[in-house]
Amino acid sequence: MKPVKKDYIRPLDIRHGCIDMGHGAGGRAAAQLIEELFLAAFDNEFLRQGNDGAVFAPPPLPPGARLVMATDGHVVSPLFFPGGDVGCLSVHGTVNDVAMSGAQPLYLTASFILEEGFPLADLKRIVDSMARAAREAGVPVITGDTKVVERGKGDGVFISTTCLGVVAPGVDIAGSNARCGDVVLLSGTIGEHGVAVLSQRESLEFETTIESDTAALHTLVAAMLQAAPGGVRVLRVPTRGGLATTLNEIARQSGAGMLLDEAAIPVLPQVEAACELLGLDSLYIANEGKLIAVCAPEAADAVLAAMRAHPLGQAAARIGTVTEDAHHFVQMTTRFGGRRVVDWLSGEQLPRIC
Repeated sequence: MKPVKKDYIRPLDIRHGCIDMGHGAGGRAAAQLIEELFLAAFDNEFLRQGNDGAVFAPPPLPPGARLVMATDGHVVSPLFFPGGDVGCLSVHGTVNDVAMSGAQPLYLTASFILEEGFPLADLKRIVDSMARAAREAGVPVITGDTKVVERGKGDGVFISTTCLGVVAPGVDIAGSNARCGDVVLLSGTIGEHGVAVLSQRESLEFETTIESDTAALHTLVAAMLQAAPGGVRVLRVPTRGGLATTLNEIARQSGAGMLLDEAAIPVLPQVEAACELLGLDSLYIANEGKLIAVCAPEAADAVLAAMRAHPLGQAAARIGTVTEDAHHFVQMTTRFGGRRVVDWLSGEQLPRIC
């Protein structure tokens, strides 16, 4: 009896091929795309199950521990920018959302909306970057989905990711926890991500390359929490709307005000110069690898030292204090000794930056 002859399927032409509608139709082409591109990059025991969802045993949770879940969509334009791309950004952004609850991220899911005609070479570059970011963060992508839309209806690639994490007992971090007298810390320089994306989008050339700060911050958060158990009250990544808008959000949630010191806020000279050239304010520019921490005053020195000892917090600074203010204003002492209100972002300075 002769063996059954399997149909020959040519491998994906990564170099010259493009996404077509068949890749989203659920047939052989879709299965091949998943196996040769996505599974090859993200390979782990959960994906190899080949099911519509990942089946896994939840980690044993000690009494008082809680689960946290965050989801985020990523529509950055352009897809590739100095220091990163939509792939690594989709991992970092959602891992950081979970980490800002003081949680240890555990698993990721990913959903791709692909446009017909999108080059497979670019898709592989994005997926490889995403897989590398997930491995470096120690947070695997365990399930996902792919859809294809007609040419002209998707702008290349949109990625949505969801992250599951666990908050240890005794950790209580929320935007409503800031209290009068607390100290506001910032983990490093601001504005790199937004300026890096804008420079690529507008084909701007600066004397020095400004790279995105995109990074996963959960190990930095873990070091901070270990240095001062119970001393960190609020954590937040100042993404869209930048430092100014994020601090206004915290002030409103906590029913307090804030007073910042402009001279203490770290900004790279090249970012400051780019913002001045473009008529932008670095306080409102998006960041993807920096965090704001509001700490109890007695814990601030220990938290700041832990931040500066971590590779992602070496330029950390004390930038202000939480004040009593019925109007919940964020104010700033300027370099010239005056004082101004740092208001919410009005409109949209930089669309499509994350």
